[in-house]
Amino acid sequence: MSYDTNNIFARILRGEIPAKKIYEDDWAFAFHDIHPQAPVHALVIPKGPYTCWRDFAERGSDAEVAGFFRAVQTVAKTLGVSETGYRTIANAGPDSMQEVPHFHVHILAGARLGTKIVTPLAD
Repeated sequence: MSYDTNNIFARILRGEIPAKKIYEDDWAFAFHDIHPQAPVHALVIPKGPYTCWRDFAERGSDAEVAGFFRAVQTVAKTLGVSETGYRTIANAGPDSMQEVPHFHVHILAGARLGTKIVTPLAD
């Protein structure tokens, strides 16, 4: 998967598409998902052009990686779910059904989410 500079998250970062911002710093931008899958559903994206977790882990600087993951926790605190619990999801590549070729982490919370998030494979 190659990075598309016109993907929706790149356009949000450039201010071309509005987003309901939760948090922003030098490393990350967080906003509410427009199609929430839980009572609380936020997306946290790095400001650099990374396609997925693997790309970010391999090419991101130590400062970017640390700053990004600290931002994820800051967003959870800002949303008031840090103590009660939340789930993070980061899809990586086509088999994971990643839709946007810009690395992002979903924060899901606000209710008991159950023990499984994966649909069993068909026989």
